[in-house]
Amino acid sequence: MIKVLVVEDDAQLIRALRINLEARKFEVETATDAKTALRLAAVRKPDVILLDLGLPDMDGIDVIKDVREGSGVPILVLSARHTSQEKIRALDAGADDYVTKPFSMDELLARLRAAVRRREVPAPADEISVVTTEDFTVDLVAKKVLRNDRGVRLTPTEWHLLEILITNPGRLISQRKLLLDVWGPTYSEHTNYLRVYMAQLRRKLEADPSHPRYLITEPGMGYRFEG
Repeated sequence: MIKVLVVEDDAQLIRALRINLEARKFEVETATDAKTALRLAAVRKPDVILLDLGLPDMDGIDVIKDVREGSGVPILVLSARHTSQEKIRALDAGADDYVTKPFSMDELLARLRAAVRRREVPAPADEISVVTTEDFTVDLVAKKVLRNDRGVRLTPTEWHLLEILITNPGRLISQRKLLLDVWGPTYSEHTNYLRVYMAQLRRKLEADPSHPRYLITEPGMGYRFEG
């Protein structure tokens, strides 16, 4: 059974999550405060954590940081905080995804299943050599991209962006992290750079750039690669 730790202080939401998760054969543990959550995360070793940021005894961002000191368990944030700044803080602290309240239970379950799949099939970046999709192939060692058996010419910046995304499949990478990693701290607020370069990558790699299948935007948060 997949073990899910639900960290939430809303009793009604806990009940709804438990009913829906247990109906789908997940094993559910719950915590209504950060202290209990951190203890259960350390002792019970959940396969995934659903975390509310507004806890009574500690900010959820600090919970993420504490968990990340000793565990790579997927963390999905559930929060009523809508601002881009809050979302970016959570992702930069180590969260894998961010779902804004109120949310669709179907959407949450889909994201939860995706997080579990990534957990079950780990793919450390330093061990990946070739990433293949139905539309293109990326050779990370040779630094080459093929589409329809023909080479695709990428600029160094385009390559760097693509490399970060495809070596973290399914994971939401925040705008700020991408800007810092690719352009450096001086450009940490220049989100227009990302829009321009991601549009260029989609034109070169996606069958339908206006409806991307692989290079996905999460508005106000960041980007993810879906293989």
